[in-house]
Amino acid sequence: MLDRWAHTQLSPYTHGVSTASLRMAFDDWVTHLFLNPAEQLKLLQLAVQSLQQWTQFVAQAQIDDCKPCIEPLLYDTRFVHPAWQAWPFNAMSQSFLLTQQWWQEATTGVRGVSPHHESVVNFAARQCLDMVSPANFVMTNPEVLERTQQTMGANLRQGFQNWLEDTHRWQTGQPPHGAEAYQVGRNVAVTPGRVIYRNPLMELIQYTPTTDQVHPEPVLIVPSWIMKYYILDLSPHNSLIKYLVDQGHTVLAMSWANPGGDDRDLDLDDYLRMGVMDALEVVCAVLPRRKVHAVGYCLGGTLLSIAAAAMARDADDRLASITLLAAQTDFTEPGELELFIDDSQVAHLEDIMWDRGYLDSTQMAGAFQWMNSNDLIWSRLLKDYLLGERAPMSDLMAWNADGTRLPYRMHAEYLRRMFLNNDLASGRYPVNGKPVALTAIQCPIYAIGTERDHVAPWRSVHKLHLLTNVDTTFLLTSGGHNVGIVNPPGVPGRSYRVLTRPHDGPYLDPDAWLQAAARLDGSWWPHWQAWLRDHSGELGALPGMGAPDMGLSPLDDAPGHYVMEK
Repeated sequence: MLDRWAHTQLSPYTHGVSTASLRMAFDDWVTHLFLNPAEQLKLLQLAVQSLQQWTQFVAQAQIDDCKPCIEPLLYDTRFVHPAWQAWPFNAMSQSFLLTQQWWQEATTGVRGVSPHHESVVNFAARQCLDMVSPANFVMTNPEVLERTQQTMGANLRQGFQNWLEDTHRWQTGQPPHGAEAYQVGRNVAVTPGRVIYRNPLMELIQYTPTTDQVHPEPVLIVPSWIMKYYILDLSPHNSLIKYLVDQGHTVLAMSWANPGGDDRDLDLDDYLRMGVMDALEVVCAVLPRRKVHAVGYCLGGTLLSIAAAAMARDADDRLASITLLAAQTDFTEPGELELFIDDSQVAHLEDIMWDRGYLDSTQMAGAFQWMNSNDLIWSRLLKDYLLGERAPMSDLMAWNADGTRLPYRMHAEYLRRMFLNNDLASGRYPVNGKPVALTAIQCPIYAIGTERDHVAPWRSVHKLHLLTNVDTTFLLTSGGHNVGIVNPPGVPGRSYRVLTRPHDGPYLDPDAWLQAAARLDGSWWPHWQAWLRDHSGELGALPGMGAPDMGLSPLDDAPGHYVMEK
């Protein structure tokens, strides 16, 4: 109890990061680097070489235009403004990029350092460098100086007001500027439907058909409990739920309750039993003798995979197919999220959650922001506070600010069983006292990864091919964890790749898969809907709303009550 209390008091000063975990990572790196003279000589040689390159560039750049000695990384857009090519700002950007390159070499490939500690040190070094980027300061950013001259400093005055407003909103728990324009039930989450079932953990929404006939197999959506379900039902033009309804599918979606301190003892078994399995029971009561297309997003997909494996083990064949949206089943390569998860960090998080009974959404959002800090932190500093511009709020951005909490016991189990122990992929995850195996699943699977996913990297999602023995369609779409999924037809610049592996087909590793799968323009939604149609029966009569004769009368209009909880 004393240890937990001490860690809880320390947490606000470390932003929830375990200082022990950081120290072990840096001790590992420094010790091995100190004991490897060849590594030190290589880094010294690189430093001298970088200095020579930069000196030559500076000498030539003062005379005429010259080719940069180093280019930014693929997704680094900090120095794209033409003014960065002029003296002396080109010298500043080149110096920064060469320094960044040196630290990349210094923090990777040091013999003897554990892969996890190497990733932590490399990540920390990148964050420290990004803080001092010349793009972040008025006097070293030519775009900001140009805007300041044009507006006589009005941009900085407006930026300071933006900062004051954001600080006030953060301190008072208000949503970010512009989010008030998107109201749940008014202009987002407005697809017509009714809540037909509610238990203490979730509501089940059945959506109203918009076609004269529907496919017999209903679609059940299991969202992640990290996010509110309406990411799949944003505005009418980009609502995946509305798209499915308009294509003749009967759609039902779960909406998780937002847990508080009293829900601290909810565990993964509760989410499985009171979530997926209860929802499936209700769907089969409303639409008896029909198999179900089950769809899981992110953690909801992981939970759905567990449910499907348990059902297959127990000879329960109610699933017609499984679709996993950016969902991991093997956690050996979870990407940069792994940086925040080791035994020390999980123990520290457990102590924080033990004090409150839950993990606060702001803490989790902060971790996700740092994983994509160039897009979510530093670009915002530039536009909102230095240029004095307000990026227009979107429905997706407003949704992202509408966070949820995670119960203490459930989240601790999830981190330990999945990230630390990889129990699901290893066949050790127990359901009702007996382990489940994904190889038991018999229905076809459609899995989707996104190219720029910082939460569920597509190569990690691709590992599903190693864990199942059924026909598996794998699709890789442009975008990130959220934008890649909220991907309606008609948006320019979107693309995807897709291949189907028969149950007895050969395995393709991610690189071989990339070479074999041709890039196709457009949204992946029509391809998936065609796949659902091919795995469904002929169009028929519309279903009733709920099942009043079985005690499943409609309760409230969509989007229901739980999604409104703060």
